[in-house]
Amino acid sequence: MSLKENFQQILNEHQSILKNTDFEQVAKIIPYLKNANSIFVVAAGRSGLAIRSAAMRLMHFGYRVYVVGETTTPAIRAGDLLITASGSGATSSIVNAAEKAIAAKASVVTFSTTNDSPLAKNSNLVMIIPAAQKQDHGKSISNQYSGSLFEQALLLMTDAIFQTLWNEQETPAEELWKKHANLE
Repeated sequence: MSLKENFQQILNEHQSILKNTDFEQVAKIIPYLKNANSIFVVAAGRSGLAIRSAAMRLMHFGYRVYVVGETTTPAIRAGDLLITASGSGATSSIVNAAEKAIAAKASVVTFSTTNDSPLAKNSNLVMIIPAAQKQDHGKSISNQYSGSLFEQALLLMTDAIFQTLWNEQETPAEELWKKHANLE
């Protein structure tokens, strides 16, 4: 396949995600975001990169957002929110973080490909991204390599959540930009 054909294939797979996502379920994250004292995010690998992008966008709104594992991340407490992402819902470090958050009386919302996982069992809300898991080598859902569709869709989904919040707030981009990193 050519580069253009591969790009089209990726876009087609995202059209399938768009068509098969329960956006009413995904929208349930918005009250969790609005009511959280602080927001913590955790994911591994490329999903971790996508969830860090979401953390930055939420910070632009003025939310207190922390990336789990950073040295400046405080303890999670009651009234806080942990956002997790794991295609399989079985990544041990993420499940462990969810268990600790629940024990601290924080809320946990999860992006995953499945409701049937240890992570889902430790979540107040699971938002399903109908994508392939990392080890779906049979290409039954995606022709892309090793969970790529989930990771890409996670980035797009969290950007859509940001866009929805922004549309509700009507805060001018110039105001949000004032919170953008300026030490680069």
